[in-house]
Order: sequence, then C-alpha cells, then structure tokens
Amino acid sequence: MSKNLLFTFLLFSCFNLFSQEQAPPQVDLRMYDIINEVSADSIKADIQKLVSFGTRNTFSDTLSDTRGIGAARRFIKSDLEKISKNCNNCLDVFYQKDFVTKEGNDRVPKDAWVVNVVAVQKGKKYPNRYVIMSGDIDSRASNTMDFTTDAPGANDNASGMAGVMEAARVLSKYEFDSSIIYLGLSGEEQGLFGGKGFAKMAKDKGWEIIGVLNNDMIGNIEGVDGVIDNRSFRIFSEPVPPTESDRERAMRRFYGGEVDGISRQLARYVHKTTQTYMPEMNPMIIYRLDRFGRGGHHRPFNDLGFPGIRIMEAHENYTQQHQDIRTENGIEYGDVIEHVNFDYAKKLTAVNAINMAGLAWAPPAPEKVSIGGIVEASAKLKWSTVNNENVAGYKIYWRETTSPQWEYSRFVGKVDNFTVEGFVIDNYFFGVAAVGKNGNESVVVFPSETFRD
Repeated sequence: MSKNLLFTFLLFSCFNLFSQEQAPPQVDLRMYDIINEVSADSIKADIQKLVSFGTRNTFSDTLSDTRGIGAARRFIKSDLEKISKNCNNCLDVFYQKDFVTKEGNDRVPKDAWVVNVVAVQKGKKYPNRYVIMSGDIDSRASNTMDFTTDAPGANDNASGMAGVMEAARVLSKYEFDSSIIYLGLSGEEQGLFGGKGFAKMAKDKGWEIIGVLNNDMIGNIEGVDGVIDNRSFRIFSEPVPPTESDRERAMRRFYGGEVDGISRQLARYVHKTTQTYMPEMNPMIIYRLDRFGRGGHHRPFNDLGFPGIRIMEAHENYTQQHQDIRTENGIEYGDVIEHVNFDYAKKLTAVNAINMAGLAWAPPAPEKVSIGGIVEASAKLKWSTVNNENVAGYKIYWRETTSPQWEYSRFVGKVDNFTVEGFVIDNYFFGVAAVGKNGNESVVVFPSETFRD
C-alpha cells in the first residue's frame, strides 16, 4: 500500500471513529466516592443532638436553646449554614413557614407557626429544576396533642433529618446541573403541614420538581416481627398522579400505564441506581402511596402533581413509634437512640445521595413521549429532545406488562424517534430516558400520546 493510500485510509478510519456517536459510560465513578464519604459517626452525632432537645413536638417550646422544636430547627439551620460556609456559600439556607390554627384541625392543640428549614444548592444549567431530599424535624409522644412530655424521636424522625444533613455535607462538595434541596419539614405528626406549605410555595413559584425523596425512619433494623435486616429498605410510591385528567384516565384503559405514573418511575429510578452502585442493598418497591392507611411527607407533593416517594426501613417496630418512654409487661416502649443502627442509616443516606446526584447530573427527561405501531410487528417511539451539549443521547426501555421493573434497554443515540423492530406493542410497555455524557440518566418517561404513520 502506498504512503498516500495508507494516509487516506487512516484518515477515513479516524473520521468514522470520531463521527460515530459514542455510547455513554455505564457508571459514573463519582458515585462511589459519594457513597464512601457518607459517615455513620456524623449521622450519629446529629441524631444525638436532635434527641437531646427532649421533645421536638411542633407545638413545643420555641424560645429555649436546649429544649423544644425551636432549638432543634435553629441547630439544623446553623449546621447547614456551616456546611454552606465550607463550600463557599453554595447553599441558600432559610426558614419557610406557614401559620396553622387550632380551629378545624383536631390534632392541633394551639395556633402556631409551622417552620421548615431549607437549604438550596443551585444547579449550574437548570436552576429551576429541583430534586429534594426531606426529613421531618418534629417528634411526638403517645398523645399527639401532648407537646411537653419527652419524645426523643430518635428514629422517627431524627434519623431521616440527620440523613438530610449528612447528604448536604457530602453533596455540597460537588457541582450539579440541576438544583438540590435539603429540606427539614415540621408538622408531619399533626397532618403533614410542613410539606403542604412547602409544596404550595414551590407550585406558586413555578418550580420544576423532578423528584422528592422523603426519608421517614431510616435507622431501625429490628422489626416488631422479630426480623433483623440491615440491607433491605422500602420505596413507597403511588401508581399514577391524583392530578391526572379525565382524558389521561380514559386513555389508560386502552393503552395501559396503571403502574407507570411519575412517582412510580421515580421509585424505579431509585431501585435501578441502588442496584447499580450498591448491589449489597435490597431495595423493595411497594405498590402503595405509603404504609397501609398511613401517611408521609411526600404526599403533599404528590397531591400537587409532583413526583415523590417515601424511603424507609423494611421492618418497623411499633413499640418504638409514637410511644411515651416506659416499660409495660416487660416491654420497653419509646423511640430512644439505643434502637438506632447508625451504619444502616448511613447506607440509606448513601442511597439518597447517589440518587439525588444522578438526577441532578442527568439531562432533563423528554417532556413528551409518543408511541405508535398498532397492528405492526414493531414499536415506534417519538419524543422531545433537549438542546444541551452534555446530552449523549436517548435510551429506550421496555418490559413485559407484568414486570415491576424495566427489563430491557437500548441506547439509540441523539435522535428524536426510533423503531424497535420485532416487538409487538401489545405485549410490552415502553419508555424513554435522556442520557448524559457522564452516564447519568433521567427518569424513564412513559408514553402519554399515540400516533399512526
């Protein structure tokens, strides 16, 4: 081969190599650093401090520096401000509050301000897109109206609040495309008041909330059923948003999607991310909004159409929830710190941290996905694309209709449509996710429209 011919061949080969769209990496190595940076000792110290305030009942003392919810929220705000100082003021820390009255609320003993603590880490590319990790500041005794009796609330929910603070400490060392909010909510035990007020504020401000990870009890490994498990945890999510339209509900009868709402897709995202980066953990998606007949602080966000899930321990111990500290018939009651497993709380905090990082580093999900291919031997998908240099392309997911998780996927590059040959759409569900060049993906978007060629 002549030198000129060889040069032309090599030049052509290099052109083809670099002109082809490269598939993104399968993992983002920064995730392992985040997992390793989460500290059980740090979480333990924060839980101990929160427990030391005696009670954090929403209607407890607000003036003392050593007792009551006022001292607790000031400690949380001060800690978040210290974290912000260490990251060159990367967090905007503030209180958000709403006034709650006794009238019309049978679990409210007196009129009071319900005060949340907020720390916002603004995204560099999409500052109005938010992923939220929340925990509850407040605790309660056996009688929810009793705001003077000791209610340490070590697991419910100092564990979740400490997890939020630790996630802020770890993730504040990084920069993200989208914004992250570290949120301490109050009034949970009396009626989810803190979440209602904050969700309404976010709605009024036009914030795009892409995911709420509500952490409520992430520190107990020994259930009332005698099971001890330090690896399993539950992810509660509702199947479809309560805000869906009559048209969307009617379409579902013919095209499916009974378990494919935005909160269920968020739950699947957490499940997949956890299995990818923390395979020793056992995430359990529970097909319920929350525990049977009970509620949590993700619900107010769901009520306004935002995707939200609850992350919590797999095995609860009811002798340690909503109980005055006492011993009866040889059973020790009370939510005391001796029952908290700090290594387990560390694991679930790491689960939150990597999922928030993944969502905040990922490009925006397609706003609209359409599907076609009726009475054909192929599935056709179209979607809206994102004009961003960090988008590597899009990935199509599909699964059998009875499968709880997305089973199969194919990266299809930077296109806005694709035909999956050989798959009859009657037998599968499909979705589309955006993929960043760093390998992080958006949540999967289920088709909301159909088309015919």
